This record gives sequence, structure tokens and C-alpha cells, in this order.
Amino acid sequence: MQTTELDPKLAETLAAAREPGLTLIIGNKNYSSWSMRPWVAMKAFNIPFTEVRVLLDQPDTSNNIAKYSASGRVPVLLAGELAIWDSLAICEYLAEQFPDKPMWPRDVAARALARSVCAEMHSSFGSLRSTMSMNIKGSYPGKGRTPATQADIGRISEMWEECLSRFGHNEFLFGEFSIADAFFAPVVCRFKTYGVVLPPALAAYCERVRSHPAVDAWIAGALAETETAPLHDAEMPKD
Repeated sequence: MQTTELDPKLAETLAAAREPGLTLIIGNKNYSSWSMRPWVAMKAFNIPFTEVRVLLDQPDTSNNIAKYSASGRVPVLLAGELAIWDSLAICEYLAEQFPDKPMWPRDVAARALARSVCAEMHSSFGSLRSTMSMNIKGSYPGKGRTPATQADIGRISEMWEECLSRFGHNEFLFGEFSIADAFFAPVVCRFKTYGVVLPPALAAYCERVRSHPAVDAWIAGALAETETAPLHDAEMPKD
């Protein structure tokens, strides 16, 4: 069998996958916004799991991810013989498996809105993703501001304002921290990296998200990383 630099981690992952429990395959914490979403959700709701990182933008990245998912992307959740890919699919699976944990709002109307804003986050905002790539360590105030990106920021602000005013009670989007907040946590990180100025109520929401223990733990992990992702770094704004 061909060995790679990731062999110890991969061996650990395969062993964990054969045992009862959950294993979450993620990318670099500094860059991987999609990995952040289910990781934060699982930490926030005290769902135990084994974390395994596959470093992005390396010669063996695609092959290593392909061991777990034909999609070729992270994150992937291993649950026994199951492999669940895509952040939203993973969170929905977890909500089904742990019905005692209020990962979605209990209220029907709030839950419907939470699913709607997560789906829109999942499928939209391509300009924000391309011009304000996630880089938690980075600081690029004022960069990445295209008209399309400004429109994305405006739409996200509208959604946050609606959720907070209807259900947030000046806390998280639906009162208690939920999958919806986990889904927007990478956006909160982007807004900090690129110095996006928001109305006071939304800026305060961003601060609450960053201060949540699960989000704070992810950010700390990103800051501690020494590895880089060259292709991701190449997308960062230049002076």
C-alpha cells in the first residue's frame, strides 16, 4: 500500500470508522468554511466525534478525500458504514440522530425559517465566496468589495435582521444557538477578516457568534495551524 504524509491520521480515521461513533473529516480550519459548519454544530451540541484533517491544496489531497467520499470534497461524516457528505446533509443527519438536542428550533415557524436561511446560505452568495475567501488568520479590510459582493452582504444582513427580530430575542438567530448560527459562522469570520462594517445590532450578533465556545474553539484551532493551502492563499486580495 502506498504511504502518504497523512498515514498516521488516515490509519486513525479508518480505525475510528470501524468502531461505534462518529468521525468528521475536515480541511484546514483556517480556510475550510464548509468544514467549519458541522464541526461547530457538533461541538455546540456536545456530540462526540473524532476529528481528522485532510490538508488542502496538497498533491495527495484529492486521493485522501476520495477514500471517504466520491464528491472529492470535505467535510465528510463517517457513521459506522455510512459516509455523509455536504455540510447541510451532515447537520440534518445529526438532527435526526440526536432528537433530544435542539439543533433546529423547536417552534415550527422558526424551524422553517432556519431551514430556509441555511438553504439560501448553502446555495447562494457566490460573489462573497469568491471575493472574500475564508482566511481566519488574514486581515484584508476594505478588500473584495464588488457590487455583487455588496449585494450578497446586503441580503445576508436582511436575513439576519429578520431572524433576530422575529425569533432571536437579541441573542442568536433563533434565540438559542442552532444549526443556522453554525451555518453563518464562516460568514462572521469573513466579515472580520475583510473588515465589513455592519449595523450595531448585526455587529453585536457577530461578536456573540465569535464568542460562542464552539466557534471560539474553531478559531483557536485555525490560528494554531502552521500548514498553508497555496491555492487558497493565491485567492487572497493583493495590495
